[in-house]
Amino acid sequence: MAPQMLLHQINYLLSEHPWIVGFRWSTIQLWGSTWSFLIFSIATYLAASITLHLLLYLLGRQKPVPLGPIPALHSLLMTLLFVTIFAGTLSSAAAEIRDTRWFWRRSKTPFEWLLCFPLGTRPSGRVFFWSYIFYLSRFLQIFNTFFSILRHRTLSYVHLLNHSTLICMSFLWLEFSQSYQVLEILLTTLVFALVYGYRFWTEIGMPKANFPFVILNFQFLLLACNLVGHVWVLPLHFMKGGCNGMGAWGFTSLINGIVLLLLSKYYVKVTRLSKQRYLISLKQDKKR
Repeated sequence: MAPQMLLHQINYLLSEHPWIVGFRWSTIQLWGSTWSFLIFSIATYLAASITLHLLLYLLGRQKPVPLGPIPALHSLLMTLLFVTIFAGTLSSAAAEIRDTRWFWRRSKTPFEWLLCFPLGTRPSGRVFFWSYIFYLSRFLQIFNTFFSILRHRTLSYVHLLNHSTLICMSFLWLEFSQSYQVLEILLTTLVFALVYGYRFWTEIGMPKANFPFVILNFQFLLLACNLVGHVWVLPLHFMKGGCNGMGAWGFTSLINGIVLLLLSKYYVKVTRLSKQRYLISLKQDKKR
């Protein structure tokens, strides 16, 4: 198959397939699209994580539970999934701009459309299809919590809060057709593809850097970019005729700020522990 034909076929699968073009967010037809499901799934995730942690504590197990290749396969799956969502969202956004530009071109540029959906935007079409796939991917991410508990006996409230709020935010993007979600999905999937690619790299035994700092640095970069983008939405909302889903936008901005604050505290804590371990190792080397 010629490269041009291959690219055309890939573009068709990412943005022109009838399932993608005809997508519509529906509380009847789609899995996970109701408020009751959202609340139940988050509650179940929190309860299962805490129960597993307490169970291992009561059993007195100190050694890691062997998981074999499961974490590596999970990381590989998530990497491929986020790369696909990134490509699909990018291709679909370009197609939506091409097909709907006649409607908003007098008031917005294509980049401003990515930041600010016109009032009355419905959660249907290409970009919302990939937003839905991104929402579903959040449920696959929570397996990291269980891996961490089984292997390291660690359960962080920051970790639980982060996963729970990410699921909630992704749901709100669809429920209220929130502005800015296209750019946020592109940034998030790009960063997560790198994070999970690095996880896979280390899981198969390849050389690794200081893992917590690598992950935290990626997350800081993501949250900082998202906060800048969220602030940019405000002038467009007040000067360009309004942006859709501003209530969900406000909640998402607040959660991003809280998570950034919690990550900052965690980063300081990890930095201190790392310095203490480094100083201890130096003292031990001198004694030898």
